[in-house]
Amino acid sequence: MGEPDQSDAVDTAKRHSVVTDGYGSGAGPAGADLDSALLDALFSRSPVSLHVYDRHLRLVRVNSAARLMREFPVHDMVGRTLSEVLRAFDVAEHALIERTAHQVLHTGRPAFDLDVRLRSRSDPAVEAVVSAAVLRLQGPDGTVVGVAAALTDISARVRAEAGLRLLNEAATRVGTTLDVFRTAAEFCDLAVPRLADTVTVDVYDSVLRGHAPTPDSRERGAALRRAGFRSAAGPEQQGVPSVGKVDTYPSATPYRAALDTLAPKLLRHLRPDTSWLDPRRRRDARILAAGAHSMMLVPIRARGLVLGLACFYRWRNPVLFDHKDLALAEQLTTHAALCLDNARQYSRERSAARVLTGTLGVAEAPSAAAADLAHTYLPAGSGGAWFDVFPLSGARIALVAGDTSTEAGESAPGAMGELRAAIEALSTLDLPPEDILDRLHDLASRPQPVPAGSPRLPAHDTVRARCLYLVYDPVTRVCTAASAGHPAPALVHPAGGVEALDIAPGPPLGEGISHYRATERALPPGTTLLIYNTGLLPDSLLATRLPDLLTGTRLLTAADAPLQAVCDSLAHDLGPEPLHHDAFLLLARTRALGSDRTNAWTFPNDPAIVSQARRAAVTQLEEWNIAPDVADSTALIISELVTNAVRYATGPIQLRLIRGDSLICEVTDDSSTAPHLRRALTTDENGRGLFITAQLTRRWGVRSAPRGKTIWAEQDLGPSSRPAPPDLSASGRTAEAR
Repeated sequence: MGEPDQSDAVDTAKRHSVVTDGYGSGAGPAGADLDSALLDALFSRSPVSLHVYDRHLRLVRVNSAARLMREFPVHDMVGRTLSEVLRAFDVAEHALIERTAHQVLHTGRPAFDLDVRLRSRSDPAVEAVVSAAVLRLQGPDGTVVGVAAALTDISARVRAEAGLRLLNEAATRVGTTLDVFRTAAEFCDLAVPRLADTVTVDVYDSVLRGHAPTPDSRERGAALRRAGFRSAAGPEQQGVPSVGKVDTYPSATPYRAALDTLAPKLLRHLRPDTSWLDPRRRRDARILAAGAHSMMLVPIRARGLVLGLACFYRWRNPVLFDHKDLALAEQLTTHAALCLDNARQYSRERSAARVLTGTLGVAEAPSAAAADLAHTYLPAGSGGAWFDVFPLSGARIALVAGDTSTEAGESAPGAMGELRAAIEALSTLDLPPEDILDRLHDLASRPQPVPAGSPRLPAHDTVRARCLYLVYDPVTRVCTAASAGHPAPALVHPAGGVEALDIAPGPPLGEGISHYRATERALPPGTTLLIYNTGLLPDSLLATRLPDLLTGTRLLTAADAPLQAVCDSLAHDLGPEPLHHDAFLLLARTRALGSDRTNAWTFPNDPAIVSQARRAAVTQLEEWNIAPDVADSTALIISELVTNAVRYATGPIQLRLIRGDSLICEVTDDSSTAPHLRRALTTDENGRGLFITAQLTRRWGVRSAPRGKTIWAEQDLGPSSRPAPPDLSASGRTAEAR
């Protein structure tokens, strides 16, 4: 059927309509003229698209706006049924619209504000959103002759509203913590897939150290560290490079151009023959393999500093990025940049405050379940020595110590604070000690940024640091440590023996080639770790002075000896006179969480295990006298986490509960899929598990393993639910050791 002549449409409409105003009929010559003028306007000049269907819902007439709107070829739809028209334009809600049209046809009650999404038949990437109003058509004698649908293109409005919703969500979902990596992950999770199919966030290493390049700084050509990645392909998809790794942007690429000019870049068309894409580069090879067809690059800037670069890619969504998308990406990135800069400043100021106040390495509450801690710091005025204690998942703690120096000695305290901030940021990734040191070595090898007003060092200055990173697990009683040229800790056993932990030292941070190996050692409960720096006990005196530690062994093993008093006494006895370098001693007397504080179950991968896991956990919580509200929350958390494990894993699933100063729930499976928190829509049937978990817990996270992963969630315990500290008396330790 060919396209109808416009005059035919007007004549047909005249035969089946009566035009009236609000006060009388349209009879008479004047009324007929008005009818003709109105119908001519509706069918020839109206901005509203008009579709006329007969009583069998077959399209019989369209006006000019319908033929021109979004360049959809509506004219060749004339003669087809409503169902065929809707399916031809890929309308997802076609069944609802068909039912609505039938209801209007039979009841006469009009329908308004029907939002319809449709795609062009010639270009499926072109999508429009229209608001439809459906009215019944009747002849002069009341005979029903069909329905008319008036369509208004509201694509621009809908798109603007979606952008505003995304910006509003960014205000609540991005920057919930003062952590660089978590903030970057929240930003990526927000933007995928609503704005892009893949989003990456790369930041300068100086951001982790508490600084960032200025717009006119030469440091903007340095390498960047991947801080966030998200792909619509699934949470198990890893980026190139992976999160935590460092990479460089090659010259003569849009990435470098965006950072050099600090101007956002919109690349609407990416093709396999694009000149700057090189399949020999891993990043470019991934882009080509994914079939990315459009990308945006937005520099991350805040408060006069350049923090990094955010990259947006589309490869699944066929719609190309345009300038409106770029404007939205800039607004989102601006908010994320402020949150990242808040995290940067927090890390820097926190390290500086601890340096100035001398509160180095004070244990946080979660560490009490793993070890008793005491520390002594002997300042000599040189600066650069530090130690820290970080709580990790699974009731574990990380003990970090080191000495920092530069070729310009007066900058050692500043370099120490920056490196401590970076270590704290990297510790949130929950990586093995050797991987943490490997990333720190790469970071320390980068030229140091110079804060405004500070003495300018030579351009080749880099951080030189010795560092020890040690993780202790009170459940397995395993100590895992790696060293970057730092003295190995001494072990004082409960029975009185003293030895040095056998660690293969790697090169100091910032020197040589990165190569670190971890040492694992199971420790009896009550073992005391002595962590110190060369300012307290130089390497040359380690072998001769180690026996001196035996004099303090009785104090270290005595149950009634305050650990802090022992630490102060040992530090002053071992410290040289006079002190030439800041010295410290950190004592950690290990605890063990036995079978009365932990329990674990292994289940086959079957949907039926969700209720089994919940019942097993509830029974255990009742034995532990956990408060009912905490037990109820734990049951819900376990249901959500185990359900996710059943859905995405293939092998057995392990559930573990740990009762320390907090209640920790862990679910382990063999899937490498890393879950991401998202806000499910009201119509979604899934996607709320982690959101519920986040609302019920103090903190949660994912810990990777050589095979699979562990999702953990930690809840606060009320005073009545907290267990008594383990007995570390001599008899108590002997009983636990047996």
